[in-house]
Formats: sequence, structure tokens, C-alpha cells
Amino acid sequence: MTSIAIITARGGSKRIPHKNIKDFCGKPIIAYSIEAALESGLFDEVMVSTDSMEIADIAKRYGADVPFLRSESASNDYATTNDVLHEVLSEYEARGIKFDVMFCIYPTAPFVTPGKLKTALDSLERTTADSLLPVVSFSFPPQRGMIIRDDRIVYQFPEFKLSRSQDLEPVYHDCGQFYVCKVEAFRKFKSIVTDNTIPLVLPESEVQDIDTESDWQIAEMKYRLMKQREG
Repeated sequence: MTSIAIITARGGSKRIPHKNIKDFCGKPIIAYSIEAALESGLFDEVMVSTDSMEIADIAKRYGADVPFLRSESASNDYATTNDVLHEVLSEYEARGIKFDVMFCIYPTAPFVTPGKLKTALDSLERTTADSLLPVVSFSFPPQRGMIIRDDRIVYQFPEFKLSRSQDLEPVYHDCGQFYVCKVEAFRKFKSIVTDNTIPLVLPESEVQDIDTESDWQIAEMKYRLMKQREG
């Protein structure tokens, strides 16, 4: 079985300038994704898909391959992750290289570790699933969420307003760290997530969206705590 790690790192970032290469606890944040992939020993290829020469140079410095730059159509604000993955696979196939499994790893995912990548691949291989998605449960049950109507707070789902949190079914969301998918399934369904996708549940302490400077600071605190627990 052949596998590829695709780290998707577009150059433009409006909310946090140079987000994908910004210093995170002492090194460019993209370095954590590259190092986790390389250290896992799982991949025949660890590559970065980017439209930025600056990102490409840093990626190569940390050991990733950047065999080509991303096209303009896969770099604009309307391009999806699926568009980027399709382009990467097609470029490799044009070079006569095909893969059985692909990991899509985000460049701002310092909580990704070699162990998590190994667990993910092992979990997928032990099933007939098409793909695997790391998820985390919402810290507060969304069934008891509120909305504002006519300047007043109301329950969005009134039928749950008296329900105890422990009695409600857990709801999960994408961790935004990485995905694993069989290439054949991705080609067939044109999506990483299909009706045959299994979860990898991660703790909230090792998950953090990074969209603002405050998010960044929280992520650094969580990362340091994770490293302390690891000893």
C-alpha cells in the first residue's frame, strides 16, 4: 500500500497574516505538520501544496517535498480542499505515481502527532470505511443553544430546554487537523467525507481552531500543556 501526506498551505491569509509560517512556540507552525508526517514513517511522500515560494522554501527546510506550485484555480478564495487534493493527485498521476491512501494534513495543526497519524491509519485499515475524520465533542450541548430574535433570547430547540446535559446525545465537530481517505473512494465520491466515514475522537484539550490572535495564544497554551503531559 502506498500513501501520501498532503499538507495544504495557501499563501494568502486575511485574518492572521502569514498564518501558515507564523512562529508557534519557537518554529513555523507548518513545521509541526511536516515533522509529524515524516516521523510517523507512514508515507511514501510528504508534500506541501502551496502557491507561495516563501512557504515552499520553509517546507523544504523542514524536509517536505514541493514538486510543483499550486495552480491559480486551486489557490483562489473559492477553491476547496477537495479541489487542492484532486490537483495534487492528478499531478502525481501525470508523473506515473499513484497512491492508495492519502492524508490531508492542515499546516496549522500543531496538535497532530506521529502517534495520532498511526492510530488513524490503523483504525481505517481495520474497517471497510472509505475515510476517517478526527472529531471532538462540543463542550456545551448545541441542543440547548440559544438564538436572538427581536432582541430577545430564545431557545433554538425549545424541546430540549429542560433536558439535562448528560441526557443529550453528544454532538461532534471536525477537529480541523487532518483527514485520511482511500484514494479510490475520493475519486469516486469527489469528497473526503462520505457516508462511510469513521471517527477518531480527540480530547478538547488537544483541539483548537486558530482563526484569531486570541485563538493562537490559546493554542500555544494547550500545546505546552500537551507536551508537559507527554513528559
